[in-house]
Amino acid sequence: MEAAHAVFAEQGLEAPLDVIARRAGVGNATLYRHFPTRAALVDAVFRGQLTGTMQAGERARRAADAWAGLADYLDAVFATLAADRGTNDLMTTRLPDVETLDAVHAHNRETVDVLLERARAQGGVRADVTTEDLLFALAALGRAVPPLAAAAGPDAWRRPLALFLEGLRGPAAGPRPLPGRPLDQEELGRVLGEMGPHRTRPTDGSTGGAAAGGTAPA
Repeated sequence: MEAAHAVFAEQGLEAPLDVIARRAGVGNATLYRHFPTRAALVDAVFRGQLTGTMQAGERARRAADAWAGLADYLDAVFATLAADRGTNDLMTTRLPDVETLDAVHAHNRETVDVLLERARAQGGVRADVTTEDLLFALAALGRAVPPLAAAAGPDAWRRPLALFLEGLRGPAAGPRPLPGRPLDQEELGRVLGEMGPHRTRPTDGSTGGAAAGGTAPA
């Protein structure tokens, strides 16, 4: 488990499974015997880690101020996205047949839906923002968190998230100052470079094997 988590953290969920087997000091057959699909391995590795996100959602739903609850919840979600590439992949893409992940995505959508409805009623958020608007934008922004952290520090995501949240606020709320500092030109270049199509992907044969099972995220 530790070897799989370390490799997923470094390379994301598309990391070759034979690399995980080598890091764990076992053969591919042993890995596949315990985890016949990539989804089974991912579920086992991340099952406990994602419960914290669901707990943050429950706390947010109990907040008297729905806007504050939504902002706090998204802050917790993005802190999770910043943890490592594997966790980021897990939260911002779809991986079939991972029961824990399905539960987290469903809970996340329900939490955002509830908080948006309450925030609209309280006048804290624009009336025309939908749950799908928010989830799509958050997934796109969330994918940039690891390269942002690599280029400008582990908390660099806080500024773009705050900017995004300002766009959601109702007109009566008024603007708030953004945290942190903007990226400079060199940092932006590094971020965009990190987001390019160069990340390791599993290939046919030994790097994917039986454990790939067609379950890698699209």
